[in-house]
Amino acid sequence: MKRRQFISLAGLGVAAACTPTGKGKTNQNQKVQKTAKTAIVSGHFFPALPFAFDALEPHIDTRTMKLHYDKHHRGYHKKFLAAINDTPLETTSMVDIFGKVSELDDAIRNNGGGYYNHMLFWESLSPEKSEPSARILSSIVKHFGSFDQFKADFSKAAKTHFGSGWAWLILDEDHKLHITSTANQDNPLMDDAAIKGIPLLTIDVWEHAYYLNYQNKRADYIDAFWNIVNWNSVNKRYKKAMHGEWLG
Repeated sequence: MKRRQFISLAGLGVAAACTPTGKGKTNQNQKVQKTAKTAIVSGHFFPALPFAFDALEPHIDTRTMKLHYDKHHRGYHKKFLAAINDTPLETTSMVDIFGKVSELDDAIRNNGGGYYNHMLFWESLSPEKSEPSARILSSIVKHFGSFDQFKADFSKAAKTHFGSGWAWLILDEDHKLHITSTANQDNPLMDDAAIKGIPLLTIDVWEHAYYLNYQNKRADYIDAFWNIVNWNSVNKRYKKAMHGEWLG
């Protein structure tokens, strides 16, 4: 199996985040199009939020969503574009950038990771209830013993991660599921990641993701996360990752 063929799948699911599809308490078309228009800049998109700012209440509050998306995520995107300005990276895929990120400037690593990781995070969330597919549920039970144990292990990785970072559910080249965490804006696609694989689900455990509402109670934020997981997105990413067309 060629790693490039396998890992190229990682970016496929992100495109779904570019179209607002979730349903919130406010009018989606008016709010999302007004505040979060998709922009094409130097070949790298800034995606529209796929749900209204208040759609995830009470689990993630409106003020946090506005600041997180419009200030933090947009800020990473702008700094990433500045870091790659007038270089071949302007038209290089994020997956290929991460594949050689250890050779690049920290500004590209940190801001490129912040830009890309947040796209996956928004894709991991939804105000609409969903369930894991039979296919991924079977794999979860195989690798973690039960769905409840998977949730406990994933939550532990997020709760015990020291400092800022992310927790991930990923699929490796051998079709094995792993739970891992990364510091700062790193992710499992990076060439020097401790455990590499295709991200299926992620949670942001930087303080800006929860502090306005939960203060220092990161555990409460992580427990609330399970109420808004977009399993439809996870199911699609898993199905594509397991599909022989991409895995070769």
